[in-house]
Amino acid sequence: MTILQMTHARRSGMTAMRRLLRGGMAAAGAGAAAFSVAHAQGAPIPSMYHPQGVDTSEADLLAARGQSGRRGQWPPVPKNGSGYITATTANGTTHRVYWEDAGNPDGQAVVIVHGGPGGACADSYRQFHDPKHYRIVLIDQRGCGRSTPHASLDENDTWALIRDMEAVRQELGIKSWQVFGGSWGATLSLSYAITHPDRVDSLILRGIFMVRRSELAWYYQEGASHIFPDRYEEYVKMIPPEERHDLITAYRKRLIGDDKQVQIEAARAWTQWENTTSNLFPKGSDEVKGDGDNFALAFARIENHFFHNHGFFEWDDWILDNVHRIRHIPTVIVQGRYDVVCPARSAWDLHKRFPEAEFHLLNDSGHSATEPGTLDLLVKAADKLKGVKPKAA
Repeated sequence: MTILQMTHARRSGMTAMRRLLRGGMAAAGAGAAAFSVAHAQGAPIPSMYHPQGVDTSEADLLAARGQSGRRGQWPPVPKNGSGYITATTANGTTHRVYWEDAGNPDGQAVVIVHGGPGGACADSYRQFHDPKHYRIVLIDQRGCGRSTPHASLDENDTWALIRDMEAVRQELGIKSWQVFGGSWGATLSLSYAITHPDRVDSLILRGIFMVRRSELAWYYQEGASHIFPDRYEEYVKMIPPEERHDLITAYRKRLIGDDKQVQIEAARAWTQWENTTSNLFPKGSDEVKGDGDNFALAFARIENHFFHNHGFFEWDDWILDNVHRIRHIPTVIVQGRYDVVCPARSAWDLHKRFPEAEFHLLNDSGHSATEPGTLDLLVKAADKLKGVKPKAA
């Protein structure tokens, strides 16, 4: 990214956020404010900015919008079963990759692809799809969640994760499935679909991220720092000034070093940066605390490992340059305009290369899948794609 490009990106982002905080944001209707597919503008909501810096709660936001008609998640869905697939590396590490399924055992299959990388699945991930219709499969990617060894980086890369997805699909006797993922989950979903288009019935993607150098520079170096200067100050605090010109490398040094306490401190700081910048109206309670250290260590080590290696892609625009392989697959893209973690530029670039996909650019959402507008569209997309027939064997 050139200095001119970085300056333009910073100015554009800061201008947009100033408009938002001054109350210039228009509320979307039940159909959601979006480009290309649906675009509805309502009356502007009152300003949510507190001069004292008090965070606005999601309840306040919902009350201001008055949008009770938006869809939420399905009620809790119990899992039907679980298991592991195994893969042994050249160094002798045996990865045990956890999977579980829920919903209708004979239903239309969907695989939930979590973010991070290193983020793992939560029980709530079973609740985006109608459990009476879908067979819902969750996978904890290598080294995180219930997969072991914990936080392992050995042969932990994009292509290994794709092989694991295929191994789980075959283990469960699924011919093809819908692939549902956000953030890094969208990256891996797109990469899997490009690699195995004959195994993908449909795609639901949120918060588009392609591990491009410009995306990494924006979020981990300079860009998002201008919108969240308070959170950024905490993120860089443990890194000496002379190392701050390359924060991904500086954190890598600490996350893979021999000092376990330094690893934990670095993991907490790295994870807190993302946790506290993912919502349109950030919550002050998302800091990493005691019991979260195991999660943070896997999340930060694995995520940093992938980003240090640029996602293990051969070139920066690998996904965009190969998207022609999946343009026939029914796809829904949901993107928050004010997503600071995965800025909307990447979703827009994908939309231009993949015009057949249903594209929503939400004017009242950030990064999180639980933003009311984003959640509404994800659940509706899952319902809409019920009619897509599985591919033949």
